[in-house]
Amino acid sequence: MDKTPNDLTARNFPTAEEEARALAPPSRYGGPESAYRLAFTDTEFLLREELRPVRMQLELLKPELVQQELGIESTIVIFGSARIRSPEQAAEALAQARNGGEAQAIARAEATLAMSHYYGEARRFAGLVTERSRSHQTPIYVVTGGGPGIMEAGNRGAHDVGGKSIGLNIVLPHEQAPNDYVTPELCFQFHYFALRKMHFVMRSIALVCFPGGFGTLDELFETMTLIQTGKSRPRPILLFGRAFWEKLIDFGHLVDTGMISAGDLNLFHFVETAEDAWARLAEFYGFSDPDIGREETAGSV
Repeated sequence: MDKTPNDLTARNFPTAEEEARALAPPSRYGGPESAYRLAFTDTEFLLREELRPVRMQLELLKPELVQQELGIESTIVIFGSARIRSPEQAAEALAQARNGGEAQAIARAEATLAMSHYYGEARRFAGLVTERSRSHQTPIYVVTGGGPGIMEAGNRGAHDVGGKSIGLNIVLPHEQAPNDYVTPELCFQFHYFALRKMHFVMRSIALVCFPGGFGTLDELFETMTLIQTGKSRPRPILLFGRAFWEKLIDFGHLVDTGMISAGDLNLFHFVETAEDAWARLAEFYGFSDPDIGREETAGSV
C-alpha cells in the first residue's frame, strides 16, 4: 500500500528510482556529451575504468539480493561441458555423418553419442533434486552456468518437473547465450569470472561435476581447493563417470609424489547415475529425515 504524505513513516525524500524516472533534463543538457545525468543512470560513467570496484560490487549484490528475495538458501551446482549434446541431437548428428560416409566424421559422431549419456544423467539428476527436495524446509535449487550442454541438461531437468533453476551466464566470444530452461528471474549475466564463481559456491550444498574441459576443471579444482584448505566448509563433490575422470587425472600419482595427502582423496566421490548421486547426498545430509531443517542444508562461502 502506498503511503500518503501524512503517514508517520512516510519517506522524507524521494527514492532514487522516483527521481531517475521523473528527471527530464533541459534540452540544452540532454545531449550525449552532457554530464548532467544522475551518476547512477549514466552508463558511460559507470563503465569507466575507475568504476571497476563499483561494477564488481553490483555483480555481487544483484544475484545475492534477488535470491534472498526469492527465498533461495541452498543450491546444488552442476558443472560440465557445454559441448555434450542431448541424445536426440547426438543421434541425429550420427545419422548425418553416416549418410556422408566419412570415417572420421562418423567416429566423432559416435563419440558424441556415447558422451550424450551424461546429458541424460544430468537431466535426470536435476529432476531428482528438484522433485525430492520440494518438501524440505529448505528446498534445493539447481544452479548451472546457464549455457548449452550439461548446463542445459541441469536446467532442463528442473524444468521437467515444474521447478525453478538458476543460470549464471557470462559474456564470452562464444557459448554465452542462456539456454531455454533457466528460470527467467534467476538468469543472471556476469562480466567477471571471479564474481560468477563466487556465486556458484555461496549457497551450494554440493558440487556435481560431469565430464568437461578447461572451464569444468577450473571450477572443480577451485572448489576442491577451498575445501582442502579449510576456506570453505566440507560438502560433497561428486564426479560423474569414474572411467572419464581416472583417465583424465591420475589422482594416485598426486598422492604417490606427495603433492596431496591420501586423505585428500576423500574430498570427492565417483558416481555413475542420478540415483547414485542422490544417495550420496541423502547419506551426507540425512535427506531421509522429513524434518530436515535449513541449518542442515544452507551453506556459505
